[in-house]
Amino acid sequence: MQQFQSKNPPMNVSAASSLFLGIDTGGTYTDAVLWSEQAGVVAKAKSLTTRHDLAVGISGAVDAVLSKAAVDPGTIKLASMSTTLATNALVEGQGGRVALVMIGFGEEDLARDGLKSALGSDPVIFCAGGHDVHGNAARLDLSLLEAVLPELAGSVSGFAVCAYFATRNPAHEIAARELIRERTGLPVTASHELSAKLGGPRRALTTLLNARLISMIDRLIAATEGFLDRRGIHAPLMVVRGDGALVSAAFARQRPIETILSGPAASLVGARHMTGLDDAVVSDIGGTTTDVAVLDKGRPRLDPEGATVGGYRTMVEAVAMRTFGLGGDSEVALEDGALSPRILLGPRRVVPVSLAAVAHGEAVTEVLERQLRAVNPGRTDGRLVMRTGVPDRLAAGLSAAETRLFDLVTPAPQALDRVLSSNAQMATLNRLVARGLVHLVGFTPSDAAHTLGRQANWNAAAARLAAELFARRRDGRGQVIAETPEAISERVLATLTRLSAEVILETAFEEDGLDGAATVAHALVQRAVGAHPGIARLTVALDRPVIGLGASAPLHYASLAPLVGNHCIVPEDTDVANALGAVVGQVRVSAEATVSQPQEGLFRLSSDDHIRDFLDEDKALEAAEQHVRARAMERAVLAGTDTAELAVFRDVRTATVEGQRKFIEAHIVATASGRPRIAV
Repeated sequence: MQQFQSKNPPMNVSAASSLFLGIDTGGTYTDAVLWSEQAGVVAKAKSLTTRHDLAVGISGAVDAVLSKAAVDPGTIKLASMSTTLATNALVEGQGGRVALVMIGFGEEDLARDGLKSALGSDPVIFCAGGHDVHGNAARLDLSLLEAVLPELAGSVSGFAVCAYFATRNPAHEIAARELIRERTGLPVTASHELSAKLGGPRRALTTLLNARLISMIDRLIAATEGFLDRRGIHAPLMVVRGDGALVSAAFARQRPIETILSGPAASLVGARHMTGLDDAVVSDIGGTTTDVAVLDKGRPRLDPEGATVGGYRTMVEAVAMRTFGLGGDSEVALEDGALSPRILLGPRRVVPVSLAAVAHGEAVTEVLERQLRAVNPGRTDGRLVMRTGVPDRLAAGLSAAETRLFDLVTPAPQALDRVLSSNAQMATLNRLVARGLVHLVGFTPSDAAHTLGRQANWNAAAARLAAELFARRRDGRGQVIAETPEAISERVLATLTRLSAEVILETAFEEDGLDGAATVAHALVQRAVGAHPGIARLTVALDRPVIGLGASAPLHYASLAPLVGNHCIVPEDTDVANALGAVVGQVRVSAEATVSQPQEGLFRLSSDDHIRDFLDEDKALEAAEQHVRARAMERAVLAGTDTAELAVFRDVRTATVEGQRKFIEAHIVATASGRPRIAV
């Protein structure tokens, strides 16, 4: 493993230096970093993420980093955040109740692209109207929408509007949007504002999810802005998008769907900044998951089909990130029914025993010591349960069995063998875990690391007791699986490193167009990764190094290199890569236009609400380029930069028919990018 030192080591920062504050809310920790162009990373800090109120974790991390740096908050000229809030909300099916308005579509369109499933019990209104592929309008009838608006105004938090071929002419979406705003005053998202791609049902899905997230992201941004203001930090607030670009908080408020995969995208930006590598596989290991993506020519590879989150394929451009349920807090289990059972990790996260013991010392250790005194090991040894701390109102809708079990669980950890009266109750408990109402506490790789003295931030004594309990488990022959707590801990950590190599290789195989999971599971790849001796020697190697990110990367990736056949580089500030990526990135926005030919000799320019006809192809293309240039610069200012540079891409599609060139369609994209503006 290769360790990289910061190019600019931390140093005392003068009052004249411009400090940038980066914040990242992860599944386990919220990170904060202070960075300047002159000194690099000045200070960094972590605070446990408070899932029921993210602002609490943010304030803890920011206060800690300000205390460490001992600087005047007024010297902070920019604040930027990456967040898992939008991603988690979609995965967990959360968000506001939204009314979906479909113009020119039929009920059968709900069956496409998962739209009906995503809609759930939210209302949908079908109106006549829409356009054809060239932007020609059908008759618009909004009378049904107008009739139901008084009732909907009091029962939904916002509206999503999607019209047929609105990307070629958004006039009907705009008419519906203005009517809704006038009659209800509620937020409205129109599909043409989010995507210029064809595919109505998926555009409607993306619009629906965006409308659901608006109030949630708005609360987070408002809370963060209020907190920064109270600390005397009067600086612009930026948010990381899913493609790694920065946008202003106001921009993110209107398009919160674009912040899905914000955290992983920020980690890629941070990885490139810390290492200077343009081509690499980036693997970010956290407490809950490992996120793997590819850097190509200095930019993250984007998912060409749009980001998939919570099982829904959106039209949001985001990093092609593969997420695996593998992390330092993964549940450690034993393979059932094998003579020599394998160690299994994840995909579920549990609270590490060593972490639970920090806040509930004796309540945890007394349980473990009691179970160790028993002659024979129990099925639930080393496992406890506790409430998560979310408000009781979120427990609405539980079954009678779930309610009875939930009432037995307390905020302090209790032994599973004292809470569960039968094995059948385990399924009920798992449903409470899935609802986010209770946490399981158990043995994890983090506990194994504490047992071996390789991690020391939590309660090592409790970790060793949990390891001792796990080592007493029996294999298929009735023998203990390990002689000592240290021996089982070594096996757990080795398993985590091996599985890390496998998920990295799975991602590489997927990027190469193969079935990644099946390829990694193949006997030949398994023999190659394990350096299995044989007459036929097999090897597998990545064509680029791995950048290991995450606070535990120096530990878990120390032996990774021989398994993936290339270097593993762990930067010095790997533990705050996401927060660092949030402040070193660039604003990047684009504008698109299409030129089509609705009839011979007529060239139609379509871009957002701008529709214009020309009799000359070259003039239409030139007008389209001028329009997207102006629109991209306008959006760049709204997104938070005054120093944008422009790049324009033209894709003109033609065909040759009987020796004659025929114009089909042109697609013009202008991209504006630059560093965010800072406080003066």
